[in-house]
Amino acid sequence: MFQGSMVALITPMTLSGEADIEALEALVAFHLDSNTDAIVAMGTTGESATFSHKDHRAIVKQIIKFVGGKIPVIAGTGSNSTTEALALTQAAKDDGADGVLLVSPYYNKPPQEGLYQHHKLIAGKVAIPQMLYNVPGRTASDMLPETVERLSKISNIVAIKEASGSLERAKEVMDRCGDSIDVISGDDAIAMDMILMGGKGNISVTANVAPAQMYEMCKAAAEGDRAKAESFNTPLLDLHSKLFVEANPIPVKWVMHKMGYGSNTVRLPLVPLAEEYHPELVGAMESAGIKSKV
Repeated sequence: MFQGSMVALITPMTLSGEADIEALEALVAFHLDSNTDAIVAMGTTGESATFSHKDHRAIVKQIIKFVGGKIPVIAGTGSNSTTEALALTQAAKDDGADGVLLVSPYYNKPPQEGLYQHHKLIAGKVAIPQMLYNVPGRTASDMLPETVERLSKISNIVAIKEASGSLERAKEVMDRCGDSIDVISGDDAIAMDMILMGGKGNISVTANVAPAQMYEMCKAAAEGDRAKAESFNTPLLDLHSKLFVEANPIPVKWVMHKMGYGSNTVRLPLVPLAEEYHPELVGAMESAGIKSKV
């Protein structure tokens, strides 16, 4: 259902830390012009953790409005509170999102049965396509393949963003679940290889910066053309790495500011990119052919 190059969209901000709606509109237009296949709104990269539910919903609605039905919008609606995740998921459906992305509950470290019951309840109550999101490096909660297999039998759980960083884990999920759930990469560094072995796409931080290149890479990989995919991916390898020299989205917000999309503001407890990393990001931009406007 959801495939190709899906951008984990930043939330451009003013210097005061409010959402910069003018920059957001320009950013959505940039992705529409660059063939981005879908937009993931208010996920980790969008700094959802520091926005109120009211503002979270308002930003998702703005993105849906700017997209105008041209490509799918997937709203980040996860929480470590099942009640909150349910409310955000219902709001996303009501506001016209095409699907939702539900990160595994973080901090409270639920057992596998808790993960299963959490997602089963939300899927049962909100009739919208739902994507699981396994990112144990952030959540301290690793959704195991056998749990994914159980959840894949629920009709509106259609995909998993697998961000454990392991191709072996992704392959196990594919083998267990077959066609009952799509496996999406959540790690730019291994996205090409994951798609070549059967993944359906990539939810990407790099796509904020280089959307056209990421689209072409994902398309070529989906067609099984490794050489063509590598021709687009190789110039981006430095970006794949350097966009994580500090916690995401600190580096990508700095790069997007340099490209002219909003300020370099991130919300506390995050802080702007340390000056020592600026030359590394400039070098990665140059390697990818990305020009600075600031």
